[in-house]
Amino acid sequence: MENEAHILLVEDNHMDVILTLDAFKEARLKNTIHVARNGQEALDYLFGKDKYANRDEFPIPALILLDLKMPKIDGFEVLRQVKSTEKLKRIPIVILTSSKEEGDRALSYDIGANSYLLKPVSFEGFTEVVKKIDDYWFSLNIKPPENS
Repeated sequence: MENEAHILLVEDNHMDVILTLDAFKEARLKNTIHVARNGQEALDYLFGKDKYANRDEFPIPALILLDLKMPKIDGFEVLRQVKSTEKLKRIPIVILTSSKEEGDRALSYDIGANSYLLKPVSFEGFTEVVKKIDDYWFSLNIKPPENS
């Protein structure tokens, strides 16, 4: 596993943010989690705008955990913009949502999602999912080459 891999969690629900961060702590993972609380904040972070301009403080993440249903700019639009931008399109994006709608899943994959996971209901389930995300994306998976 990479040391201190950076993950961008894009989630508007405060309780889901706390649950995810607690699950990472419980699993004792070394990832650094940056939180964007809506789609606009996620895009500002990813494109290095405004308060996110300092890439030492806000590096390009190795993985994005993306909720779909958010106000203003939803997860689908974040996904579209990331996957259509040369410098960002190879970042793996894992949809982490409570939506069981087949149309949401189909559209997510159609516009470039790398994985689609349903949010577990229990803390133990969430911790297990977080461990599996870490195991797969930072241990088993071979990263794509860097975009220039």
